[in-house]
Amino acid sequence: MSGRPDSDLPPDTQTTPEPTEDTPEDLPEAEGEDVLLEQARRARWGSVGTGALLALVGTAATALRAADAAPALVLAAYACGAAVCALAAVLGARGRTRRALWTTVAGVLVMALGDHFD
Repeated sequence: MSGRPDSDLPPDTQTTPEPTEDTPEDLPEAEGEDVLLEQARRARWGSVGTGALLALVGTAATALRAADAAPALVLAAYACGAAVCALAAVLGARGRTRRALWTTVAGVLVMALGDHFD
């Protein structure tokens, strides 16, 4: 080891990295909050749209499988998956986007399980 462990530069000679244009420190505080609010709004609407679309797809799959005389377990899985995705849309509308994401994943997995039984 070729140096003392406490060999720091004096405070007047230390260099600090220059902030770049992309750092949030350059944004005014109100503008930074507006960006965060816009991102949260997009996440909410994305989770609402995804949950509603998957609930509609699950309902349509249930109707198509019922017309095709599929087993009752398949119909129940699609219907339950559609209900869970509808719950995800409601959670997303209330601002619970993380829970809505996981609920959407659970709903799709239930529908995939129903497809596996077919």
